[in-house]
Amino acid sequence: MKIAMDAFGGDNAPDEVIKGAVMAVKEYGVEIVLTGDEKTIRDRFKALNLSDKNITVVNADGVIQIEDNPMDIRKSKLNSSMGMAFQLVKNGEADAFVSAGSTAALVVGGTMLIGRIKGVKRPALAPIMPSISGNYILLDGGANVECRPEMLQQFAIMGSVYMDKILDVQSPRVGLLNVGTEEEKGRELEHETYKLLEKTDVNFIGNVEGRDVPLGACDVIVTDGFTGNVFLKTVEGMGSFMKKSLKTLFFSSIGGKIGAVFTMKNIKALSKKMDYKEVGGSPLLGCAKPVIKAHGSSDAKAFMNAARQAKEFIENNVIEAITESLNTVSEEEAQ
Repeated sequence: MKIAMDAFGGDNAPDEVIKGAVMAVKEYGVEIVLTGDEKTIRDRFKALNLSDKNITVVNADGVIQIEDNPMDIRKSKLNSSMGMAFQLVKNGEADAFVSAGSTAALVVGGTMLIGRIKGVKRPALAPIMPSISGNYILLDGGANVECRPEMLQQFAIMGSVYMDKILDVQSPRVGLLNVGTEEEKGRELEHETYKLLEKTDVNFIGNVEGRDVPLGACDVIVTDGFTGNVFLKTVEGMGSFMKKSLKTLFFSSIGGKIGAVFTMKNIKALSKKMDYKEVGGSPLLGCAKPVIKAHGSSDAKAFMNAARQAKEFIENNVIEAITESLNTVSEEEAQ
């Protein structure tokens, strides 16, 4: 299994990408193809005193930056580190793609260079997030600012497949993010999506309010990309707030420090659960090949886990399962 990894995507590239690639090879037995300036990558391997066993380097010209037009990934930035990684996957020279680079460019590349699963209207970013009872998946996390009801219906199907195949959650509960739990709540988008999901072969539990999602209300939460991205960043911000508040609480006084000694094990367990590095990245569900968007500030551990996600994606035949589920829905609607 070969994973193409954009060596110059993210805040800590290329060193953390390189270290993560080495860790993934050792831990998961995958092959990694690093794309980017070959001389720089080779020099960093030497400086870091790391082995390049089962790691190939493919030279690329430049990096697509956050401020660049994401559509440039198709033309002027096609041979950038991200564009080259996409080409390797598209041409069958690699099985999956990982990058911590520009989200917008990644969505364009995944949609237009890799291509969509047949029948998928729009791929969705699907961050995996912690709840009090485990994990849940959010679709769409920001790939599609404006959505139609049938797109949200597909998000529900794809999210359900991912939770089943990757996180081993059988019959995952699907909730529609809304301003209230009553059926009549929300905009026309939520009204029409609700009707569709009632008729779709997923475990739809109705509308769910944002405050209830981290408390374990559902396993898959569905919304448009604008609302989803606001929700995602709000939850991330609250997580950072809680970490800093706990640190202040425990280490601002002698009594707090004594209390920390007895609760440190639980604090570390909670911190690990909330750490995005443990997950790896967000899959772009709906693409014809596995595409994983790692967090912009990913370190080596996060890149290693992003490679693990890609490996599990392939081993569990997620794309085939999504294709089958979408075909089933299409056949039922045609009758």
